[in-house]
Amino acid sequence: MLAFVLTPRHEGPEVDRMMVENDAKALFKAGGEKRLGNYEKTFIRIFSERSRAHLAAVNSAYHTLNLLRAVKKETSGNFEFALLTILRCAENPGMSSFAALQRFEHPAKADGSLSFLVIGDWGREGFYNQSEVALQMGRIGQQLDIDFVVSTGDNFYDDGLKGVNDPAFQESFTKIYTSKSLQKPWYSVLGNHDYRGDAKAQLNPILRKIDSRWLCLRSFVLNTEIAEFFFVDTTPFVDMYFIDPEDHIYDWRGIYPRQSYLVNLLKDLELALRESNANWKIVVGHHAIRSVSHHGDTPELIDQLLPMLKANNVDFYMNGHDHCLEHINCFDSRIQYLTSGAGSKAWRGDDKKHNHCAVHYFHDGQGFMSVRLNRTDASMVFYDVFGERRYQWNASRQLHSVM
Repeated sequence: MLAFVLTPRHEGPEVDRMMVENDAKALFKAGGEKRLGNYEKTFIRIFSERSRAHLAAVNSAYHTLNLLRAVKKETSGNFEFALLTILRCAENPGMSSFAALQRFEHPAKADGSLSFLVIGDWGREGFYNQSEVALQMGRIGQQLDIDFVVSTGDNFYDDGLKGVNDPAFQESFTKIYTSKSLQKPWYSVLGNHDYRGDAKAQLNPILRKIDSRWLCLRSFVLNTEIAEFFFVDTTPFVDMYFIDPEDHIYDWRGIYPRQSYLVNLLKDLELALRESNANWKIVVGHHAIRSVSHHGDTPELIDQLLPMLKANNVDFYMNGHDHCLEHINCFDSRIQYLTSGAGSKAWRGDDKKHNHCAVHYFHDGQGFMSVRLNRTDASMVFYDVFGERRYQWNASRQLHSVM
């Protein structure tokens, strides 16, 4: 266990299939050579040096025997416990009490600036003006020379993907966002509609072989030198999906036991936020913390997530879920709540009052958001389906102001 904790490794989602096969064969052979005394070195080397995604793939590829069962058969005592713990955490990172959020690096431009687009609730095979929004994203993306795109979830309607070979992945993503400026990484989280399908399919690195732009995990950290982004899996927080799912079937693999999953996620997030020295701290989730649109505030996030964001001086919370564009801030913290969930189908005339916060902007039509950052200044713009600027807001590390 100590070797696993102390050994540096890349914890990305990529998996080398050839290495997976070789490791599976080596473990199978080591089990048969137990009496020769070599098996421990093989198990320790592979279990300590490989990523969680890699170990999960090895477990799937292990020949003739289930790897968990093999570990139980061929090892014992503390050694057995350590290997089983590592393997179970590889299969279900939410169970890990020592696994930090996976981290990715995306350097800012040479001049220290960063620009990106934010879009949510989009995947409808081009319908409901998805294609029109995508066209304008490409135009604005070229103007701003964007570095990447952030997707706030509900990536594929109505019920996520059916599997890694579901044609909806290409019909709603690859064939829609075709502009040259959008051929950049798409950093994505899952939404509630994504959980209604095969949620693990969207997390599978196989999709990156179909379209190399795609990177979707439940929760992770993106470091861009001047800003750190903390992507949070918000769907498991919402009680309704568990208590009253109506006719929907949710894919909760990797989430149960739910309470343990949430406790560990919040623990890992708090550690990442506390250790961050970034100029800007940006949290991305699917569900709104504050909203005046159809779904409104999310009480579970206000109770469980918001206190942590306040305590760690988060600057922006970006979300989708409500099919609109919003800018809200409340009087009890510096956090700016920015909804960009208007990537396709929108809800006209569906808004409500908010008694505790200031609503600076609300648009109940389709559109998207752009963000430009440097070390001291930030600029956000909301665009409608025609690519027209509807609202701009500038901020600095010293002062937030509305324009």
